[in-house]
Amino acid sequence: MKKSLELLIQSRRSVFPSQYTGGKIPRHDLLKILESARWAPNHKKTEPWRYKVLQGNALTDLGVFMGDQFVKSTGKPLSIKLKKLQEKLAVTSAMLLIFKHRDKKESLPEWEEVAAVSMSVQNMWLTTHDLGYGCYWSSPKDFVTMSEFQHITVGEREEFLGFFYIGTYDNQAVAVLPERKNINEFTEFAE
Repeated sequence: MKKSLELLIQSRRSVFPSQYTGGKIPRHDLLKILESARWAPNHKKTEPWRYKVLQGNALTDLGVFMGDQFVKSTGKPLSIKLKKLQEKLAVTSAMLLIFKHRDKKESLPEWEEVAAVSMSVQNMWLTTHDLGYGCYWSSPKDFVTMSEFQHITVGEREEFLGFFYIGTYDNQAVAVLPERKNINEFTEFAE
């Protein structure tokens, strides 16, 4: 019999907006998700993660903002891909904008700060899954300057790392665990 943590790790999946039902996520569940984020390991306790939570009209405004940023940056008309992004946001229950806050003293390599933020996101991902919601991390769009988005304040040393979509979905389907490499294929033991 597997331990519950092991099963939680193995059954965690990316759940995309096309699978979302558009339901509301209570504030107390969002706080649980964010609480798990703050317990990620981080060298020298810099706690480099910063999150901006968007719901409701802020999500709609994000879609408009993304379209405007695309047109401003590229000079091209709004693409079908961006219109689909706006449709995704319409069924997304909450969006966490992921930022890395660089240690002012730069007392450790930047990759360690990125790794800490990534572990923080993984904690949120597992908690979100455990609460029965779907989520995924989408890479930042290179044409977006998030400091120009009116709903948030971006700190001086904050760098945008992506979008963490969260949504309600019908999670009744039993997930079949995908094939993964055998441990021996990526591990070497020395004694």
